[in-house]
Amino acid sequence: MSHNTFGHLFRVTTWGESHGPALGCVVDGCPPGIRFTLAEIQAWMDKRKPGQSRFVTQRREDDIVKVLSGVMLDADGETMISTGTPISMLIENTDQRSKDYGEIARRYRPGHADYTYDVKYGIRDYRGGGRSSARETAARVAAGALARKVVPSLNVRAALIQIGKHKIDRANWDWDQVGQNPFFCPDAAMVPVWEEYLDDIRKAGSSIGAVVEVIAEGVPAGLGAPVYGKLDQDIASLLMSINAVKGVEIGDGFGVAELSGEEDADEMRMGNDGKPIFLSNHAGGILGGISTGEAVVARFAIKPTSSILTEQRSIDVDGNNVEVRTKGRHDPCVGIRAVPIGEAMVACAIADHYLRDRAQTGRNL
Repeated sequence: MSHNTFGHLFRVTTWGESHGPALGCVVDGCPPGIRFTLAEIQAWMDKRKPGQSRFVTQRREDDIVKVLSGVMLDADGETMISTGTPISMLIENTDQRSKDYGEIARRYRPGHADYTYDVKYGIRDYRGGGRSSARETAARVAAGALARKVVPSLNVRAALIQIGKHKIDRANWDWDQVGQNPFFCPDAAMVPVWEEYLDDIRKAGSSIGAVVEVIAEGVPAGLGAPVYGKLDQDIASLLMSINAVKGVEIGDGFGVAELSGEEDADEMRMGNDGKPIFLSNHAGGILGGISTGEAVVARFAIKPTSSILTEQRSIDVDGNNVEVRTKGRHDPCVGIRAVPIGEAMVACAIADHYLRDRAQTGRNL
């Protein structure tokens, strides 16, 4: 199975399966001299780890990160300094229940990757989905924590803005609220609505989709390249690579279909500091594939979790018509834990383009 690597200069390879002994990543191309602590990496991992509320899977994983290579310890004994060689990070799996999947070993779950993996490779890991499980994304979050360190000015944040048909009121957006509820929701008034809604979904043994918005501030102007090296192209590609993502948009996205040229144009004026000011940001901080210096804005849609308790029609590996009901511990809305994953992927894309820009132009932004 190939295609486990993304990025050009900031290059990440993830490895491991949902029910294997461990998973992890190798980050190649991290510049030497990057300083970080395990606590900084772990803080991002803790945002993604399962079992933190009744609205996510109850699988209990501490997701403790171990750094195996590519660093030296500073004199303080805590700060790690990258050496420029590959940084390998490991996360152990400690709470697998493979027996929960015994009944689907020969049956394909509707909406899941079971059939497509089997038809392509002739074998599939039915225990939690193997590489197709969202468990794989833990390694991406670890890599994203390093990516944030590569671009000194970068601040990547994300929030859940929609669950099912229930959307936040953007007038209530408050970043301080995001860390104060189990949904990463920026609208305090929407939290009780989502709580009641997801309680009903969870008790029914079903699932629901969601939309996540990622905002990256402090992105230097000039990152990216026209035609085949566009910054938004790579952001969209990495966000689409997240398990269960079915749609990505940059800036106003599909909303631009309803705008006139006058409405869509991000007009400019010269600021007092000699730098341009954009009067709007419909483009999401990227024009012609190159960053403008404005906030980079991306949204992605997550489909409902395919593993549900409702009995569904399917087939088995022998071509028989069967009924499938998936046991185990699953997210009623996997979009919740996709918030830190989206942040990580956008951070990786920007770090990669930052290093590519420095290599091509010699700029030290």
